[in-house]
Amino acid sequence: MSVAARPRPRILILHASVGAGHTRAARAVADALASRAPQAQVQVVDALELARPLFRRVYGEGYLGLVEHAPALFGLLYERTDRPCGRAALGDRLRRAVQNWGAPRLVEFLEKGRWDAVVHTHFLAPELCAASARAGRLSAPQLTVVTDYDAHRIWAGNSRARYCVAGAAAAASLRAHGVAADAIAVTGIPVDPAFARPSDQETARREFGLSGARPVVVLSAGGHGVGPLEEFYRALLACSTPSRIVAVCGRNEDARRRLTAIAPPPRHRALVLGYTDQMRTLMAAADLLVTKPGGLTVSEALAVGLPMALIRPIPGQEERNADFLLKGGAAVRAGSPAALTGVVDGTLSCADRLAELGRRALSLGRPRASFDVAERVLRLAVNDGERPRALTSRDRGAIVSAGGTPHGPDRPR
Repeated sequence: MSVAARPRPRILILHASVGAGHTRAARAVADALASRAPQAQVQVVDALELARPLFRRVYGEGYLGLVEHAPALFGLLYERTDRPCGRAALGDRLRRAVQNWGAPRLVEFLEKGRWDAVVHTHFLAPELCAASARAGRLSAPQLTVVTDYDAHRIWAGNSRARYCVAGAAAAASLRAHGVAADAIAVTGIPVDPAFARPSDQETARREFGLSGARPVVVLSAGGHGVGPLEEFYRALLACSTPSRIVAVCGRNEDARRRLTAIAPPPRHRALVLGYTDQMRTLMAAADLLVTKPGGLTVSEALAVGLPMALIRPIPGQEERNADFLLKGGAAVRAGSPAALTGVVDGTLSCADRLAELGRRALSLGRPRASFDVAERVLRLAVNDGERPRALTSRDRGAIVSAGGTPHGPDRPR
């Protein structure tokens, strides 16, 4: 059955509210699907909302607690669990047992829903889906979207899924963990479709009251505002280059209050924000982004060609993201607050260096990644979960009628 015979395909997008990036990626794909296939029934669900309360609390708060209070331990666990491991390994068996205990409602929701395609932007649900598929209780095709620039082994838990990844490094890691090469597509990490639209820096600055000759430096602590935000903010205020400094504290209201109480020196202008859904506009207004290298945040910055100064990457996935950005020449590194002042001053004082960082960032960006992922989701619904094949003329017509682009799986993008 093709999409033409299913005028309202049912598409489930599962994320997990562990860090904000997985949720932003899910919503980016949903928004792209709404644009490409407005008739589709798209449901975005937080997998943890369907888990037992204890499991949800430990899974979510445990992650945030580790990365904030014991990042070295988190990094050690990340590296040790990324090694090749047999299916019967004790650690894997324990993880699957805990997941099965913690998420029976999620499994039931998946198995009872008549989905035409299921998309994952977090690694919790794919392994559960794989078990249901092996048992014959779930037939919907699966697409897993890896939200970092390398792919940890845990992402490869669903051998029946297709994968969308940021680039060659993530694709190579998945292949090393047993995923078939023809199941992997390099699309980039999906960012809000708004990033695909051109923007004007001066217009963006006016929206935040940032007009003027001073460079704009944005300090972002991610959606949850974790880390020593006040230390990095004070380091920016110590810079000698007169700047407009914008600190985005996310949902960390305590940090927002503390930073608001700090008086900037006369050479700077400062703006302190809490959580904002206007990061697209703020990034368009900025000359430099000071940030931890979370997968979604850096993908958004690359999409608009915004240079980055990287602070305190979490050992593990963020260290690998930082390696990608530094190798690509889109960022400079300032691991500590003490180093940040000099790094930012040095970057802002050299216009040619700043411009080159921006050009490199733009060359790495994939602002239309969410549309590329959405197209593959529609193709999965057309193909009913079969291995990728050439689209028929009827399939192409169905995708075009849904607002998509009729690329075959083997055609260059």
